[in-house]
Amino acid sequence: MPKYVIERDIPGAGKMSPAELEGASAKSCAVLDGIGNEIQWIHSYVTDDKIYCVYTAPSEDLIKRHADESGFPANRISEVKSMIDPTRAV
Repeated sequence: MPKYVIERDIPGAGKMSPAELEGASAKSCAVLDGIGNEIQWIHSYVTDDKIYCVYTAPSEDLIKRHADESGFPANRISEVKSMIDPTRAV
């Protein structure tokens, strides 16, 4: 299954309270439940003004559908081609 990194421009994301982050997570999960099990949210990274999300999905179109239905922007969607980590440096 292809993996994607979604860049979401959300001004002030880094200042969101735990309750706001919980609410955003719940909304995202509710939309995912409605779409079906072909798309999966793995995790996200919150920075000052962006949220970077990692998803698996059969297509970029399904990522866009989730963004449209959830109301969260998907300013850039990039398919992961390879993954590296410190163990490859051996």
